[in-house]
Amino acid sequence: MPDSPVPADSADPRAADLRRMKLVALSCLLASLAGLILSLAMGAAGPWAWLKAFCEAAAIGGLADWFAVVALFRHPLGLPIPHTALIPQGKHRIADSLAEFVRDNFLHPEVLLQKLEILNPGERLGQWLREPAHLAQVTGPVRAMAVEALSLLNEQAVRRALGEFLVARALSWNATGTAASVLDVMTQSGRHQDVLDGALSKLRDYLATPEVRTLVAARLVKFARAQWPKATSLVDTIANVDKMADSLSDKLALQLVEEVQTALSQPDHSVRRQFDAWITEFIARLREDPEFAREVNALKDRIVRSDDVRAYLDSVWTEVRASVDADLRRDDSALMRHLDRSLAALGERLGSDPALVGAINAHLLSGAERLVGGMRDGVTRHIASTVKSWDDRSLVRQIELGVGRDLQFIRLNGTLVGGVIGLLLYAITLLAQR
Repeated sequence: MPDSPVPADSADPRAADLRRMKLVALSCLLASLAGLILSLAMGAAGPWAWLKAFCEAAAIGGLADWFAVVALFRHPLGLPIPHTALIPQGKHRIADSLAEFVRDNFLHPEVLLQKLEILNPGERLGQWLREPAHLAQVTGPVRAMAVEALSLLNEQAVRRALGEFLVARALSWNATGTAASVLDVMTQSGRHQDVLDGALSKLRDYLATPEVRTLVAARLVKFARAQWPKATSLVDTIANVDKMADSLSDKLALQLVEEVQTALSQPDHSVRRQFDAWITEFIARLREDPEFAREVNALKDRIVRSDDVRAYLDSVWTEVRASVDADLRRDDSALMRHLDRSLAALGERLGSDPALVGAINAHLLSGAERLVGGMRDGVTRHIASTVKSWDDRSLVRQIELGVGRDLQFIRLNGTLVGGVIGLLLYAITLLAQR
């Protein structure tokens, strides 16, 4: 893998601060050297001796700290002095140490779980959800993501993929097994008799209508004239065949209505028993007759593959998507109101139900433990490999921008403190001589 440089610092304000502090530290060092030269030139006697003691020690301290600070980042004066340029030479060791530090202090399961337990995420979630402004922060992004998702789902390729998925699922569906199970549940609870009652009621109402009686009479006359033309002509000379058919259809309809009504009112009517037997036989055929099952599933497959079904599914999806999209784009979206109310209710529930808070905390802690356990080693390797892949010069520059300004204070303090120590040592020397 080629070196991947860290971001450039051309616009980093820390660079200007670093240059300024370097200039201040350098100025102090140069001032101490200038004072040392001046004191030597003036004979280093009397007051000049004090200046020499201060500037000599300040120059030594400043130079020593300059060397120490520079040695962290590069070779001083470009000379390959041992134990200098510590950061670039120890980049791999630093990367491993940094990764291990993050692993042990941020991704250690016990440390993380203790922090999460103290945080009490369930209770904090309830407090957060009880603020109306926070709910708006949730529903706003959800609305935007939902609209974007619907826009994606409107793409032709996505719609085709969804249609193919639904068709494939329908083709793999065992219709006979499902039908047998549904009918079995219906018969065990007696719901099939309710279906029969509904059908018989509709049949009774249908037979009682004048239109049906007129239709039956017309069919009887037509059939009689077609089968027995001479007999019907002879009857017409005596009585009107149409009126006779009307009377017969009325009586027939009345008889059928009475029969249906009897079936409705008697739980043990023969029609009901026959219906029970037919349902039982049909369920058995669905489960035990492979040929019948293949025919039913083949019929289902033909229906699923038909263009009419595909067009219907596509139209339903288009209408549903358009309806949801229109609702989401309205300011008074019903879906967003429902989401808002649900989140608010969850917040209120979390505020009054310690058991729910405890359950949420337990799930979060368990999930966090599994997540950290799975990603801990991966994150550690990622941090180490990323730091190792950085360009040495860029790595040094970034670290120097981060801590270099403070290191210049070490140089500055070394110069000033060294000078003060020089004065103290000179004073002690004079006292010892006297």
